[in-house]
Amino acid sequence: MTADETLAELSDVHVVFKARSGGLFTRDRVYALTGADLTVRPGETVGVVGESGCGKSTLAKVLVGLQRPTSGAVAFGGKDIWSMSASERRTAIGSTTGMVFQDPSTALNRRLPVRRILRDPLDVHRVGTAREREDRVRELIDLVGLPGSVADLLPGQISGGQRQRVAIARALALRPKLLIADEPTSALDVSVRAQILNLLLDLKQRFDLAMLFVSHDIQTVRRMSDRVVTMYLGRIVEQTPAEAVPARARHPYTRALFSATPGLLSPIDPIPLIGPVPSATRPPSGCPFRTRCWRADDVCAAEMPAAEIDGGEHLFRCHHPVPAGATDRELIGQAGERD
Repeated sequence: MTADETLAELSDVHVVFKARSGGLFTRDRVYALTGADLTVRPGETVGVVGESGCGKSTLAKVLVGLQRPTSGAVAFGGKDIWSMSASERRTAIGSTTGMVFQDPSTALNRRLPVRRILRDPLDVHRVGTAREREDRVRELIDLVGLPGSVADLLPGQISGGQRQRVAIARALALRPKLLIADEPTSALDVSVRAQILNLLLDLKQRFDLAMLFVSHDIQTVRRMSDRVVTMYLGRIVEQTPAEAVPARARHPYTRALFSATPGLLSPIDPIPLIGPVPSATRPPSGCPFRTRCWRADDVCAAEMPAAEIDGGEHLFRCHHPVPAGATDRELIGQAGERD
């Protein structure tokens, strides 16, 4: 894939944090992201799913330049952003990406009116004249379906759904090519979530935006995405076209994750997993999922499986992948036998 076909790319990215352990002078290493390889193409939506603490938000922050990787490369248009100077990196990322955070109540400066919040990115990057910036602010407010009267209000004076619309407008202020949406509806009431999701879909289609959509809501990820990335304990374990999940997913964790989500016509019948998620400070040897996987054996403990390709864009890392066409009922039976 050429640089023209790739908007953003992560290559063997690792993020390791240091955290205090039981001793005053000792620190554990937290392996937040391990060996991440990911590309995002122009106009494509990549959904990221996984349990809490699996590295989804870290992946998003690395992609938008808020988190410097411990090792590996992060590139936009084929250029490594961390080989740039700070000013070059700020310009490259600011003109290319926008980010919508989980909680608009904390993401927006509560002391500034909406007009200032939306104008700040334009002022920082010196976009156009003062008059053109004011025109752009009005355009953004209209773009996300807000009345013009909100411009002079503080974030605390508008609803949660309206605040998230302001956050989306701010992310679009510089006309980015890539939008990072990190749990954009989890802090909102159920009644307004669909409105925000529909707004994101509309904006994506209108401006041909690429999007990285991070969410715990797996069914929403399927609806929003062209491709689904499954993460477990800081690793990307599967990447598959959205229409292929869950029935044609090959990694046991992806199948178990999707089986635990409710359907409209059928009750939840999850594939059982044994035990808690291992600690990110002391991840298991070999495959990180092996301690909870009903298909694991000694090979899984000895080495991390290499990436396999099934059908071009379907990648997974598993020594014993789920057979193509296996039903959840069959997998539930197999998992039960391990118990």
